[in-house]
Amino acid sequence: MSWQRFSLRLMLFAFVLWAAGFAVFAIDSLTPPSPPPRCDGIAVLTGGQDRISAAFTLLRDGYGQQLLISGVGSHATLAQLGEPGIYRLSDRITLGRHAITTIGNAMEAAQWAHANALHSVIVVTAGYHIRRALVELRRAAPDVRFTAYAVQPPALRHPATRATAFLLLREYTKLLGAWVGVTRGNPMA
Repeated sequence: MSWQRFSLRLMLFAFVLWAAGFAVFAIDSLTPPSPPPRCDGIAVLTGGQDRISAAFTLLRDGYGQQLLISGVGSHATLAQLGEPGIYRLSDRITLGRHAITTIGNAMEAAQWAHANALHSVIVVTAGYHIRRALVELRRAAPDVRFTAYAVQPPALRHPATRATAFLLLREYTKLLGAWVGVTRGNPMA
């Protein structure tokens, strides 16, 4: 077999592997969450709709004893997050203000989990973001058990559009980068 044929077959195999991985990723991103197991804490990674609301519901329903909202703006308050009845739980909520990337979220969540002696944490973020978040969280705190709770954002609740496809492709590419350890940017403000 010639070198050119071997190279072509190798490229074709790599493409098929990439496409199969993307298909699994896309299906996983669109799967609604099932109830998580009870854990010590809950960490929600901000940046999309419905994440904070889902995390508050989990906290209120007793799925975790403490809540970290990672990546909150420097001037944001709990009142601005707009969840009714949240004040009675405010002593169990930490606003993490330093993370500006997924890696920063992971570092912030790891520090919070260790500072509060948490051994298990439910992670709330978008379905397209959850796998990459778990990679970074497990890298930052391998001694903590992280459980996924993937929220379906509005963009993924409707029939597929070109924008949805590009979102999924971009996030799949970022996931592949996280798996091989490619990082970029300043993770903490």
